[in-house]
Amino acid sequence: MLRIGIIGTGGIADAHISGYLAFRDDCEIVALGDVVPGKAAQKAAAFGLDALAYDDPFAMLAEADIDLVSIATPPSTHAALAIAALDAGAHVLVEKPMAPSLDECDAMIAAQKRSGKLLSVVAQNRFRDDLVALKAVVDSGLLGSISHVRVDSAWWRGLPYYDLWWRGTWEKEGGGSTLNHAIHHIDLLLWLLGRPSEITAMLANAQHDNAEVEDLSVAVFRYGRGLAQLTSSVVHHGEEQEIVVQGENARVSQPWKVVAERARPDGFPEREGDAELVARIEDLVEGLEPLPHLGHAGQIGDLIDAIRTGRAPIADAQDGRNAVELVTAIYRAGIERTVVDLPLTADDPYYRAGHLVEAAPRFYEKRRSLAEAAVA
Repeated sequence: MLRIGIIGTGGIADAHISGYLAFRDDCEIVALGDVVPGKAAQKAAAFGLDALAYDDPFAMLAEADIDLVSIATPPSTHAALAIAALDAGAHVLVEKPMAPSLDECDAMIAAQKRSGKLLSVVAQNRFRDDLVALKAVVDSGLLGSISHVRVDSAWWRGLPYYDLWWRGTWEKEGGGSTLNHAIHHIDLLLWLLGRPSEITAMLANAQHDNAEVEDLSVAVFRYGRGLAQLTSSVVHHGEEQEIVVQGENARVSQPWKVVAERARPDGFPEREGDAELVARIEDLVEGLEPLPHLGHAGQIGDLIDAIRTGRAPIADAQDGRNAVELVTAIYRAGIERTVVDLPLTADDPYYRAGHLVEAAPRFYEKRRSLAEAAVA
């Protein structure tokens, strides 16, 4: 029976708590911690948990008997808390993004290696049936070489979203929509295609004049002979998110759609397309087994099994670092108006913690700083 601790008891902690409660035979939540006095105790009471509540997360790590710690705090705190938990002998599941900088990510990986424990970074969208299906088709080779991928990480947030004390500043949040919203889709792009060779990007704050950070970015990635593009946004009404993969032989997308053209002698597409290839792709997807648990619960179940069997988790520390590397390259490309080659190295100024905070544009001044988000 794994003993679970959770640090950070805001809204996202609910997904972690519910995820662990889905595996009651394998784990027990024994401690909650938060820097806001009384907040951890309130969360324990809300879920009916018989757990110790701490107003000092580091005291929780030092005093409580914990096997696995979930970290669900603002990004700027992830590295210090994860390193302390690993050094205390606990496995760690840390919310996205792994950390605001690559050197913090590498410090976390170093702590994981010296501790011998597991470090997993939240990538809950890998535990969705529709996205598992998309990856299965890409991995099958049925699409042929990849020509173009379009990823729309489209979200909408009103002005009060940035009133919360840690949001809307480069120092506390680490960035805007690119780091804190599109990180999900950046992980999926890496999961599907791997690391691109180069990146260029533009950044903007289109609608939030109460935040320093960007609320919109558009990036272009080079993959071999093909390209991918990513829109990272909190200004898109309708939040219509989409991943479209165009291959040599066919297109597949999420929400699910499959199309396969076939050329006429003059090169224009036939009216009917390649029905046989479409059927093969549809058959592959229909043959996939549904996941037993989705989202955070799916990732928590995978991590529990990884701890039990000694294997690596599906979303490990290197995966988390790779996503931060792409975000860092997008910011560097957008700020310096250049094309950035990958991988980024330790001698790159953007590798170190603090450089982005120094170099980033302040689109607007943060006007409010509330301890708790307003609730209707």
